[in-house]
Amino acid sequence: MTTTPARPWALLAELTHACPLHCGYCSNPLELTRRSRELTTEQWTDVMRQAGEFGVVHTHLSGGEPLLRRDLVQIVAAAEAAGIYTQLVTSGVGLDRARLSELAAAGLRSVQLSVQHADPHASDRIAGRRSFTEKEQAAALVRAAGLPLGLNVVLHRENLDAVDALIELGVSWGVDRIELANAQFYGWGLLNRAALLPTRDQLARARDTVERRRTEFTPDGPDLVWVVPDYFDGVAKPCMGGWGAVSLTVTPDGTVLPCPAAASLPGLDPPNIRDSSIAWIWDHSPVFSRYRGTDWMADPCRSCSRREEDFGGCRCQAYALTGDATRTDPACRLSPDHALVRTLADDSTDERPPIRLRAPGRPEKTGTLS
Repeated sequence: MTTTPARPWALLAELTHACPLHCGYCSNPLELTRRSRELTTEQWTDVMRQAGEFGVVHTHLSGGEPLLRRDLVQIVAAAEAAGIYTQLVTSGVGLDRARLSELAAAGLRSVQLSVQHADPHASDRIAGRRSFTEKEQAAALVRAAGLPLGLNVVLHRENLDAVDALIELGVSWGVDRIELANAQFYGWGLLNRAALLPTRDQLARARDTVERRRTEFTPDGPDLVWVVPDYFDGVAKPCMGGWGAVSLTVTPDGTVLPCPAAASLPGLDPPNIRDSSIAWIWDHSPVFSRYRGTDWMADPCRSCSRREEDFGGCRCQAYALTGDATRTDPACRLSPDHALVRTLADDSTDERPPIRLRAPGRPEKTGTLS
């Protein structure tokens, strides 16, 4: 018997792939959507209407840099009208008092601000342009506006040793939440994996720092989140809470995916919001049903007691590492392919040759991120 899947509650709205920064860990696809192919204001408005009617209650307005959309205020207003909580995921570049005031008046509920390092010069180098000062100013504007503010840091070899300073930065900026997210290797991040992979010692030191700082925070202090790395702990993380289980992604050109990286899977033929409704896509499209639940699994996942918790791990990572999206995520220590990630983790040392780093919108260069 076919059962109707539970309704999604979250939407990742990738409004544009355009971005003023050039971060080598970016998980956006290598082939970025051109501005001319992006959904129009009217189409994004309809996406929000459909999403709200279908049960979505939370959306990340992301990119690229969503502030580059001149119609961002209208999109926020459409989400608010649909009863959807909006969080702006931004580099902070281009956010001034007038723009923030317009967004808040339209219904923006919170802001997640990215930073690359606690040291301004290192942050600018990793971001590929001067931006730290604008981030600092953006944080002050958000706090002055009374909006909840989160700080998001993608961690990798070049900034893991600065975790303590990054936490202190978040405290000094008055943020409500600090998300320390170890880099995941999709898109440009996968391309630059050799330059980004930390050492085991780096990760251990950073993890210890996070645990120590948690004990030091008062109940009124910021929420400190540590997103565990994929390659080092031997435990697979559930993809977006499960493939087609709680969230959907709409890309800049209207492609609808179960997760942001799913476009990398071959033969997927994902649906587009220009052609089909969110309701049909979620309930009936082959893409969303392909790895939903556990029936698709083979052993060792099929007989694993954790299959309802991790759902076999990430399909995109399984494909990236093995060439087969149906295999157990090699991040899991029970995977027949676990040696692939164990070797990568074990081979990551402080000694490395010059690495050719590439990032969206920037010519490749020889050297490390810094």
